[in-house]
Amino acid sequence: MIMKKCRPWHARFSSLNFGFLISLFFSILLAPALGNAGYTSEVRGLRYWSTPDYIRVVVDLSKPAEFTKGRLSNPERLFFDFKNTRLMAGLPKNYPVKDNFLERIRMGQLDANTVRIVFDLRLKNYDFRIFSLEHPARFVIDIFMEMHSEKRPTTKTDTKEEKSLAQRVIVLDPGHGGHDPGAVGPSGLYEKDVVLDIALRARNIIEKRHPSYKVILTRNTDTFIPLNKRAAIANDNNADIFVSIHTNAYYDGRVRGIETFVLNWTSDVGAMKVAARENNISLAEMRRIQGELKFILMSLKSEDRRNESIMLAGNIQNSLVSSINSRHPTIYDRGVRQAMFFVLIGAEMPSALVEVGFISNPETERLLMKEAYREKMACAIVSGIHSYLSADFPVKVVYY
Repeated sequence: MIMKKCRPWHARFSSLNFGFLISLFFSILLAPALGNAGYTSEVRGLRYWSTPDYIRVVVDLSKPAEFTKGRLSNPERLFFDFKNTRLMAGLPKNYPVKDNFLERIRMGQLDANTVRIVFDLRLKNYDFRIFSLEHPARFVIDIFMEMHSEKRPTTKTDTKEEKSLAQRVIVLDPGHGGHDPGAVGPSGLYEKDVVLDIALRARNIIEKRHPSYKVILTRNTDTFIPLNKRAAIANDNNADIFVSIHTNAYYDGRVRGIETFVLNWTSDVGAMKVAARENNISLAEMRRIQGELKFILMSLKSEDRRNESIMLAGNIQNSLVSSINSRHPTIYDRGVRQAMFFVLIGAEMPSALVEVGFISNPETERLLMKEAYREKMACAIVSGIHSYLSADFPVKVVYY
């Protein structure tokens, strides 16, 4: 049973202050944050997480800093120079890693105003992805092996064996959690509780009806998971799809309906407002960041993935609407839309964010309190996912 707690619905995201900037063209994105040249940033820490497929390194900064990058060979090295930056006193300068990708990480004061961080790599055929976070300021580097089709293992198996090794991996992401309640309904229903319950029900349904699918939840308890780590969980598990589950909110309690989003630039003010709420930033900040990201999204080779995300979102949206609207015709079909949701940035598979209803609408909130309604929502999401996965797409095969 979901417990109700009396808080106004507009008390949303009170504990989060993420201001994400994802960057492939570094100085372009960080320039606005560095308009007041003259201050000095400080490197305050370095952390890393290693998996068999990639390594993530996080550099903690006192303030955003402008930087440049470079690559060196014989031996292979990747480095970043942070301008107007100094190392915090006493910070370690050598981090032995010794995994599949990295031998070690080194950092030092290159000159009075520049900190250099060097990655001593074990391989030459690597690639990397970079993005910056604010509040607090962090610089994130993902390093991973370049994959080429001709390098796929050539172990021979017959057709039956290949099919038996194929498994679709689904990652469901219940939004918010822990100290972040998400949107709060007029009588105190928490978004974090509703979406967790729906996700748990969806997992149970999938396990019963589609045992060939593997289901992973980004959280299965009332815990807080940072936005940037949610898609990383899907990437780490080589997921086929990533679906983030949320409820919407609006200052006008009469607004209602179901909508599903894919990641993209948009000029739709309504969609930008939804993304700004989920990203916990202002609409003005959302406009600025989206303008900076538009060029990057256009430059990425992501059209195929975006098209697949649209198909995934369309299947989920159609399933939800057809399942719910027949009994509740006032739950409008708001369609598939696009917006810059930070939780979807970095997902290496088709992804979608579904808003199962406006918790700020009193009627919708009453429905979301009912176990039978949440079960129906979960069934509809599963049906949409299965419709997408059972279409004529290439099957991912695990090779040994």
